[in-house]
Amino acid sequence: MKNPFLKKILAASRLTGQGKLVEATMAIQRALSGEPQARAYTRASWPGAGGAGVIDSPLVLDGLVTQPVAAQRRAVDDISTAGRFLDSSFTGAAGTRAFKLFLPGGLEGEMLPLVVMLHGCTQDPDDFAAGTRMNELAQEEGFFVLYPAQAARSNSHKCWNWFSPADQRRGAGEPALLAGMVRHVMQTHPVDGDRVYVAGLSAGGAMAAILASEYPDLFAAAGVHSGVAAGAAQDVASAFSVMKSGPAAAASWPSAGATRWPTPARDAKADGAARQTHAPVIVFHGDADATVAAVNGDAVIAAALSAADAVAEKVDDGLAAGTRRVHRTVWRHANAGADAPTLAEHWVVQGAAHAWSGGAPAGSYTDPQGPDASREMLRFFLDHPRRRA
Repeated sequence: MKNPFLKKILAASRLTGQGKLVEATMAIQRALSGEPQARAYTRASWPGAGGAGVIDSPLVLDGLVTQPVAAQRRAVDDISTAGRFLDSSFTGAAGTRAFKLFLPGGLEGEMLPLVVMLHGCTQDPDDFAAGTRMNELAQEEGFFVLYPAQAARSNSHKCWNWFSPADQRRGAGEPALLAGMVRHVMQTHPVDGDRVYVAGLSAGGAMAAILASEYPDLFAAAGVHSGVAAGAAQDVASAFSVMKSGPAAAASWPSAGATRWPTPARDAKADGAARQTHAPVIVFHGDADATVAAVNGDAVIAAALSAADAVAEKVDDGLAAGTRRVHRTVWRHANAGADAPTLAEHWVVQGAAHAWSGGAPAGSYTDPQGPDASREMLRFFLDHPRRRA
């Protein structure tokens, strides 16, 4: 969608549907007048007004005090049709990580979704952006893209440490650092807080699974490509075992092709409280993946469905966009109507190895022959705005 006026009207419609009537009215007024100012910010009121700078007060996240470092910020009146890819960094209690942030051009001031992209081992934000084409899609559809960068000092292969118990819990380690970085970007840019998503490949997919489990109040949905379920390993040795053979719990799952996930045993006290235990998730995995066995994709789905009585609402077999065949399953609450949001979606790409499906050859670990995982994840994400209790 390249029409700026239509984008603004559609944004106003989404805000109306979310009950944000004041913001919707302002968006309509700006669309009709052609006025490019930001919805809720002026140059004087923007955090760190005057361009790059440090946010004055620390953020308190999950009991940890974090201090954002200097970040490059847009000028409100710098209107351009070309997107920008900015370098910055964030410091939290668990350390400092660099990141890159893509800002689509022509939409300055609009409240936009944010997609967080977590690269795999040996990759970096530039490589991952090139391979997934996510920046091109962001410019086309209108959303921010955040690419955190793993530091070589934290992992010599630049893998996210998904297998370390210290990096698997809310409020600690890399999950807290990444959540803090996301909230920092939300504070410094006009991000729609109900449309924040995370996706990753391989080690990045495993970390995305952790964030979906530990921060469902922050991430409205997650995409896990060729990844591993949260908590599947506790050290390097168990990580290699899980990657090769999958988690031991796989033996207790429903047989392949089952259309109903069993109702989980629930704690009576927990049943009485309305709580979200896992963000909705879309999984991509190649069935010829020799690095991370495809059964790990089943494990990610199992985690997403562990607190719900779920049924397979739709099962597809055949050719998707691309030349590889796929098996696609969509899971929904058993007692929900046809219009109810889905809980999970699982794509098994036949003949695909350890690579981003539909990715560009310009990036590492991509499979141009597969269906476009970037577009399918975005479609799933935008169908899942965060639903408040």
